[in-house]
Formats: sequence, C-alpha cells, structure tokens
Amino acid sequence: MPKRRTLELTPEEQQLLAHYRDHDERPFVRERCAALLKIASGHSPHAVAQHGLLKKRDPDTLYHWLDIYQAEGLAGLMAHQQGGYHRGCL
Repeated sequence: MPKRRTLELTPEEQQLLAHYRDHDERPFVRERCAALLKIASGHSPHAVAQHGLLKKRDPDTLYHWLDIYQAEGLAGLMAHQQGGYHRGCL
C-alpha cells in the first residue's frame, strides 16, 4: 500500500502560506496555498483535489503542487504557471 503524502510546515511557513492564500492578487496562487494548508492540516491530497477546493482538480495536480513546494518552496509554487500550451493570436 502506498504511503500517504503529508506536508509538515513550520509556524512561519504556515503563516506565509495563509497570508498568500488570503491576500495574493493571483487566483492560482491563492488556490495552491489553500490546498497546501489543507494537506498540512491532515487531509489527503486526493481528498483536497476532489472536495476541498472551489473547483475539482485532478489529484495528480495536487501531488505536482506538493512536489514543487517541497523542492522549491513558495517561490517555486508561484513561478510555475498553470495550464499548458496556449496558441498565439493571429
């Protein structure tokens, strides 16, 4: 059985994520911070993806956000834009 993914945050990291969740102007940053805070509070990434956000997400998306945060921190989470290839305007 696979090990459940969790996130351990220091009080400073938790406070910083909560600040960006509540005050950042970019919706994708607010959503990612909210998801990470829920994972840190004990929810599984799969449950957060399915029921914990305003919009359902693929659980792999949350695992990707978790990987980025653990490797690069908040700066990495904000630097990786969402979405895929977008066609240029004609």
